[in-house]
Amino acid sequence: MYGPLMLDLEGLTLNSRERDLLKNPMVGGLILFSRNYASTNQVADLCMAVREESAGDIIIAVDHEGGRVQRFREGFSVIPPMGDILQQTQDIQLAQEKAYNCGAMIAMEVQGVGIDISFAPVLDLNREISEVIGDRAFSSQIDEVIELGRAFIKGMNDYGMATTAKHFPGHGSVRADSHIEIPIDDRPREQIISQDMRVFSELAQDYQAVMPAHVIYPSVDKHPAGFSQTWLQDILRQQLGFNGVIFSDDLSMEGATVAGDYHARADIALEAGCDMVLVCNHPKEAQELADAAKLTVNSENSVRIATMAGKAIEYDLAKVFDSEKWQQIKQKLA
Repeated sequence: MYGPLMLDLEGLTLNSRERDLLKNPMVGGLILFSRNYASTNQVADLCMAVREESAGDIIIAVDHEGGRVQRFREGFSVIPPMGDILQQTQDIQLAQEKAYNCGAMIAMEVQGVGIDISFAPVLDLNREISEVIGDRAFSSQIDEVIELGRAFIKGMNDYGMATTAKHFPGHGSVRADSHIEIPIDDRPREQIISQDMRVFSELAQDYQAVMPAHVIYPSVDKHPAGFSQTWLQDILRQQLGFNGVIFSDDLSMEGATVAGDYHARADIALEAGCDMVLVCNHPKEAQELADAAKLTVNSENSVRIATMAGKAIEYDLAKVFDSEKWQQIKQKLA
């Protein structure tokens, strides 16, 4: 069974507090950052230690999209920003092939050190408004994002990795960075649905998980998308027919503070429809949440989360690098 919390670690190895925390059944996920990485062997050993210490099932994740959001550098292939792919090729078919290969490369290498998922792809539109999105997005054009996003997803899926579409229903049309501010998108509902959300709608049967934005869309709901039953249940589940996993974005971000303290944020996000909530860079609050009697392990959520477990052909990175498939993709990306 997978608990509803995804937490993080302080360093390169597990400390005693973290070993105890991993034995808590509320902890069903772990996310790694650059501070947790020194080498491919070290991070593989860390992932193995996490699984050995965990009380039950656990999903290990990382933000490894490419470009400026690639947590592991030395020892891994350099993945370009997704926004560069079409600009460099100037041909949608060549760009689709490159997007596929980027997804495949990420899936092979990240799973090669024992990690289940990279939180990708970004399906926001690059309206040249949001700096936090920017070239993380495939394009400013809806149809191009759909085509390149679909190819990237297929690349990941073909090599055993489930995908997470970010940041539903679209973060690209607000200037404020939800890490440090509370973004509000004042556009009419019809515009949000027909433009930004159209990407998520078209690909709803392709990706396996969604991460909603910490953005308020007042024309739809007064709550940020990640805390909104309207967005997550009425629109995402019912209208779009999405049956996969819903991960909250980090509850430590400023955009989440409107929901109250950490206990309130977790409760509201789970009640709104999230299957798992992320708490990063705040170990004290994470510990308190894990110990809270109010949290429970939900069997329906757990069944969904189980679909995110890695299904790699090879979990040894050295063998990945020696494989003909990796070498072919490496050559194509070069």
